Amino acid sequence: MHDFDDLLAANKAFAAEFDFGGFDGIAHAGVGIVTCMDSRIEPLGMLGLKPGDAKILRNPGGRVDHSTLEALVLAVHLLRVDRILVVPHTRCAVATSTQEEVRDKVAASAGEIGAWQPMHIIRDQLDSLADDVQKVRTHQLVPDHVKVGGFLYDVDSGLLAQHY
Repeated sequence: MHDFDDLLAANKAFAAEFDFGGFDGIAHAGVGIVTCMDSRIEPLGMLGLKPGDAKILRNPGGRVDHSTLEALVLAVHLLRVDRILVVPHTRCAVATSTQEEVRDKVAASAGEIGAWQPMHIIRDQLDSLADDVQKVRTHQLVPDHVKVGGFLYDVDSGLLAQHY
């Protein structure tokens, strides 16, 4: 039980000032964000948003895959999302390493090869970003009025650059 005591104590402090009870779950700024799981990214803060403003989807590399598309369709139709940002970032491990390098690091940590576990490496971040933006823009359940943009987040400056 002691493994999470620090986090549970922090949660109690958070809950003492919590004021989102009864919140409706709608994206009040109409924003959906697809980004990487990297802890250097603060999705709401980087856009000047607050809790309740956006739906945030995170995965390695900030890629648009089947489950991401499913979530975006739900966000658009049920949660009032009308602007979607796809946001990978600089110095991303899955964009700066080869398949073999990532597999070797995982194997060294896990103590086994784990070749059966997919590791989706990004060979060209901007090409992948263009592909991901296109997937969202052309999805038959994402209406044309939904704006979709592709951005690259710089983890060293905090700035976003729009590419698509």
